[in-house]
Amino acid sequence: MANRILIVDDAAFMRMMIRDILTKNGYEVVGEAQDGAQAIEKYKELKPDLITMDITMPEMDGIVALKEIKKLDGNAKVIMCSAMGQQAMVIDAIQAGAKDFIVKPFQADRVIEAIKKTIG
Repeated sequence: MANRILIVDDAAFMRMMIRDILTKNGYEVVGEAQDGAQAIEKYKELKPDLITMDITMPEMDGIVALKEIKKLDGNAKVIMCSAMGQQAMVIDAIQAGAKDFIVKPFQADRVIEAIKKTIG
């Protein structure tokens, strides 16, 4: 099963929450990044099977990072994470190539459902 995941979120607490959900469900977290620029570098370095990407981050937001990663690898699988009330950004993310999105605060079953749907 493809299960190497990169977690991208500017909040360490959110990264920890996602890491916990993923590892408890048998996924391997291969790296973490705290902004979009770091996410692009980590993607090139680690070649994960999937990325969970926060939308709102300093330096470079998740949508810009998503577009850059899709330029590097058209097959990149990215699930966007957003807080409530960011519907317009979620639509932008899907149009930019995101496979799915999960809403914060995270519910473990929704996170796993999105990942299973995305990487099969």
